Amino acid sequence: MNALRVLPLGGLGEIGKNLTVLEFGDRVVVVDTGLRFPTAEMLGIDLVLPDFTFLRERAAEIEGIVITHGHEDHLGALPWILRELAPLHLPPVYGGRLTGAMARSKLDEHRLRDVPVIDLDPATRVALGPFTVELVHMTHSIPDSCAVSLTTEVGTVLVTGDYKFDQTPVDGPPADVSRLAELGRQGLLLLLGDSTNANRPGFSPSERIVGPELERVFARAEGRIIVTSFASNIHRVQQVVDAAAALQRKVALVGRSMRKNVGIGRSLGHIQIPEGMMIGAHEVEDWPDDKVVVISTGSQGEPLSALRRMAYNDHPQVKLRAGDTVVFSATPIPGNERAVGETVDRLYHLGCHVVTPAEAMIHASGHGHQEELKLMLNLLKPRYVMPVHGDYKRLHLHAELAGAVGIPPERVFRAENGLPLEIGRFGARFGDPQRSGMVFVDGVDIGDPADVALRDRRMLSADGIFIVVATISEQTGESVAPTEVIFRGVPFADQADGLVEEIRGEVERSLESAARDGVREIDMLQQELHDDLAAFVYERLRRRPMVLPVVVEV
Repeated sequence: MNALRVLPLGGLGEIGKNLTVLEFGDRVVVVDTGLRFPTAEMLGIDLVLPDFTFLRERAAEIEGIVITHGHEDHLGALPWILRELAPLHLPPVYGGRLTGAMARSKLDEHRLRDVPVIDLDPATRVALGPFTVELVHMTHSIPDSCAVSLTTEVGTVLVTGDYKFDQTPVDGPPADVSRLAELGRQGLLLLLGDSTNANRPGFSPSERIVGPELERVFARAEGRIIVTSFASNIHRVQQVVDAAAALQRKVALVGRSMRKNVGIGRSLGHIQIPEGMMIGAHEVEDWPDDKVVVISTGSQGEPLSALRRMAYNDHPQVKLRAGDTVVFSATPIPGNERAVGETVDRLYHLGCHVVTPAEAMIHASGHGHQEELKLMLNLLKPRYVMPVHGDYKRLHLHAELAGAVGIPPERVFRAENGLPLEIGRFGARFGDPQRSGMVFVDGVDIGDPADVALRDRRMLSADGIFIVVATISEQTGESVAPTEVIFRGVPFADQADGLVEEIRGEVERSLESAARDGVREIDMLQQELHDDLAAFVYERLRRRPMVLPVVVEV
């Protein structure tokens, strides 16, 4: 009997880019292909993906990719990964109906229309090589969320995905507790459990409480209402529509991903919008302020999102003004607090009223709190537990919850990205670390995790750039024209009297020294100029701007 290997390549020690690889008998199944959004210091980076070198190297062995639900931190990296795998092998993609529709939409954008995307109903079993895969219906902040059960001859692993035990969901039945309990009675080998809210005591509130509270907030608003939420939070969009309908307001969708996801939700029957209620974003100004609700992307303060552009008066269709009410029907993902705070501050500057979950119950998390994590552990009674989907604090707290319900500490594995857990006759143990990390998306290109462009961008943003153009004689190597000095973004350079002339003098000295030493190669001259000027500028300004010397021979 072979060992089962479970390798997390993302989602541990961080919030986002969830990706887990299960390997048995040299065959591989991937669960989730998520991304996360860049932090402030990742200048110019659009998206952050898991390092999927392991998948590229094992492409021919991948039996399938199973997606738990349609949120970006579980689905968003799919087209990028398949684009890399396409020349080698295109594995099929499995998920619920809405998840599959969102996957197809993303793959169409990347012209990956040959990828088979297969809708799976919960309780349907499919054989992927040595794995028998089954989806288990769960409740989350998006329809068709599922846990994934993967069975081999070693035993069954359950990846929970994101979940909560909402007893009064706004769409569909509650989580399939009976199937979870049945898996527990049959004997679950390993639980990979969501840790996102392992730091919150008690039970999470039901999504159903949000609708009435939104209606109360809307009733108090005299002007236009702008609601921002995750574009994939189909439940929340429906509740905003219902509240707007109750107050006889029109609804406009702003933001490309919001329009796309609402279109998918309507086509599958998850969103019902009364006839004649929708208006285009370009029509918002044509209606009285008290008759309009705008549903927008940008709840996380993303730099190019619709709400962020509105806050900075940069949106082509919706111009915010005093008297507008902006409702944040979402909480910041850890790490996004600063960007959200800046957006809120700008909205106040424009004279808007701002309502956040701190002022009203206009958001309910889609992740279970501590008592729900305990309930999952007690239902499944797993032999081994590996907390996933959370930073190290949350993973640690989830491990403690496992101990609190009676799972021995030696059976709780606190892993990290790239560290595989191996399970076989010998029991369970960590294996040899595999390559993991981050891959950056800049525009439409993906880059190496060690891309020096980020380092250069940080340097430019902090200390600016000097460009020095020196013209020399091809015969002697001596300067034959005044040196051009251009600087951009260098702090206090304009206050350093005579700095440009001093730099020119330093260039002359450096070139004379190189000529005496017989240095003629352009590359060598530019390197010496760089070193001499970098040292000189630091001595004068105590800054390290990027120095770009250009040598021209005549």
